[in-house]
Amino acid sequence: MIDPVRYITNGSSGKMGMFIAEELANRGAIVDLVMGPSILLSTHPNINQINVISADDMFNKVEDKFIEKDILVFSAAVSDYSPESYSKDKIKKQEDSLNLFLKKNKDILKEVSLKKTENQTIVGFALETNNPLENAKNKLKNKNLDSIVLNILDKTVSPIDSDKNKISIIDRDFNVKKFSMKHKKEVAVDIVDEIIKLRCND
Repeated sequence: MIDPVRYITNGSSGKMGMFIAEELANRGAIVDLVMGPSILLSTHPNINQINVISADDMFNKVEDKFIEKDILVFSAAVSDYSPESYSKDKIKKQEDSLNLFLKKNKDILKEVSLKKTENQTIVGFALETNNPLENAKNKLKNKNLDSIVLNILDKTVSPIDSDKNKISIIDRDFNVKKFSMKHKKEVAVDIVDEIIKLRCND
């Protein structure tokens, strides 16, 4: 939040996270879904939806839940930066420009993956515009992940505001599995299938 009515965020509908949570729940998992600002609401009996507003809120909730989980999927598009200061009153429009100073947010995925146990499976997400495969592999390695889902930017469909998505999944041995463009519900099935394979091979 910048002031009581303005905020900085990353573009995200929350649909991918919701579909993954529901697919896991459909297969019998008990799911805690930590959801950023969204109009989406799950009614699945196996899903405990925890709504948060800020990146700090999300970090605190994930850290609180982390140790008790077998599988952790980090699909949220959490903002990398937040305002250094907060105005308790709405900032009035006065000057032609406004200087806004930002500070780096905690890297939720990196922070909690440092505490990863042998019995936990952690899946990250990446959306890259330059050298996507190389950057995704670096993220997989540097953040101690078991696999990473690389969102593919397509000229006709954006993974941010569309019901469709095109992904590749990279495992911890850097094997790459490519998938065609699909509805995000179908993408969630592919992701959960790969998670189950990871768990069965451990």
